[in-house]
Amino acid sequence: MTVEHVTFDAVGVPLAGLLYRPDHASGDLPAVVVSGSWTSVKEQMAGLYAQRLAAHGFAALAFDFTGYGESGGEPRDVESPSLKNQDLEHAVSFLAGAAGIDPDRIGSVGVCAGGAFAAVHASGDPRVRSLAMVAAGLQDAEFARMALGGEESFQQHLVIGQKARAHYEETGEVQYVPAVSDTDPTAAMYGPFTYYLDRSRGAIPQYRNRFALMAWAEWLTFEPAESADRITVPTLSVHSETAAIPDGIRRFAARLHAPLRTVWLDDRTQFDFYDDDRTVTESVEHVARHLNATL
Repeated sequence: MTVEHVTFDAVGVPLAGLLYRPDHASGDLPAVVVSGSWTSVKEQMAGLYAQRLAAHGFAALAFDFTGYGESGGEPRDVESPSLKNQDLEHAVSFLAGAAGIDPDRIGSVGVCAGGAFAAVHASGDPRVRSLAMVAAGLQDAEFARMALGGEESFQQHLVIGQKARAHYEETGEVQYVPAVSDTDPTAAMYGPFTYYLDRSRGAIPQYRNRFALMAWAEWLTFEPAESADRITVPTLSVHSETAAIPDGIRRFAARLHAPLRTVWLDDRTQFDFYDDDRTVTESVEHVARHLNATL
């Protein structure tokens, strides 16, 4: 395959991406935009899935969202689902206008929180003709409270986010904590989240591993499963009962009126879907079959 470093515009903000294409392709290609987990950059799971999908015959774009990685935008490293939805619109516009790509055959693929971003975007952008979610983090208010240990902690994090936002608006200073840590309890993800901490896996130089506290208010009120009510395109979910939020997939499926195929892989952790070769290979094969049938 070939890989091209690309830049495209998001209302004056340059977004940086990696566009993978299969070698020796004839005619205009079907294309996908690939989104990764929250706080991630394009060289992590999004780039891996894009490479694997290019090997299956698709043009595949992994990119850094506004304020992340090599993309422009201020403030930096702020986890904003609404802004990521806008960025996905610009990514699809870029693909639709790129040489050698069929603008009528564009799909969206998301891993972990990227699955949530992809679902919300697909629910409002008719140019997206197919949706695939891998270990999607389809959170809701109940899960957010459970993850934080209950209502009191949930409300505390909302207040922390609101105060940090007010501080930023008053001073221009962004207050950060680690995105992931197994030693600092203030981290957004506190515990043995080894993928992000292992230099041979997700702890790559491009990953900043920080979380802007002002993002809590928007993140904790983000309920992507609601997008199922508006999705009309064929949808695939690849997940595991031992990965994150399997009930989120079931709740999403119960609301979805579009064609849905669900695949449950046995005994896979959430992080297996990020870079474990067997799990990624199986997931990509399911995604490629889905895209081939629906684009």
